[in-house]
Formats: sequence, structure tokens, C-alpha cells
Amino acid sequence: MPSGLTNGPVVFMDLMYLVYKPYLDTFGIVFINDILIYSKSKEEHEVQLKLILELLEKEKLFEKFSKCKFWLQEVRFLGHVVNNEGIHVDPSKIEVVKNWKPSKTPTEIRSFLGLTGYYM
Repeated sequence: MPSGLTNGPVVFMDLMYLVYKPYLDTFGIVFINDILIYSKSKEEHEVQLKLILELLEKEKLFEKFSKCKFWLQEVRFLGHVVNNEGIHVDPSKIEVVKNWKPSKTPTEIRSFLGLTGYYM
């Protein structure tokens, strides 16, 4: 991204959606620079992972392998837990809501409603 681009994250997210469009919601999720690939079997996952890595290479997008994690059985992502049973709310977020101190100001109420509304 060019230095000083004020809407850089939005532009990058747009690029990622354009690049991954054929695979979104079939076996991939993209959020800014996080790419999740989900599969029903290890064989299927291997094929899909290869597709995505080849796509990155073709589009001249480079991954930093030290930040990559492969073959995970469970992932915590944007306040959710994704595993072979499906997508669930992260239990730690449920605890935060249960232990929330009573709100005293409009800002605190908005904050609480924002958190709970995200999971509705």
C-alpha cells in the first residue's frame, strides 16, 4: 500500500474480496489479511490450500509463512470458534457479557449493546 493512503485497509479488503471471489463462502473466508480455509476432509483441504497458495502467487500477493497456521482443528476468529461442529460464539465472550458491570452512562450502555448486538 502506498504510504499516506487514508483508506488503505478498505482498498486492501476490496482487493482480497476480488481475488478470492470464486472461493468465498465455498471453502474460504477473508477478513483484511486473514484467510480461513475450511474443508470436510484432509484430502479436500490439501487441494483447496494448494488452490489458494497458487492464487496468491498468481496475483503477486505474498504470505509470511511464520504467521501462517496450517491443519488446525479449531480456530478462534472475530469472537467466534470455528471447528468441525460448526461456528459458535467464543465462550470467553459469553463470560464477558455475563460478568459485565451495570452500565451507568450512555457510552457504557452503547458499548454493551454493541458487543451483545454483534452476536445476535
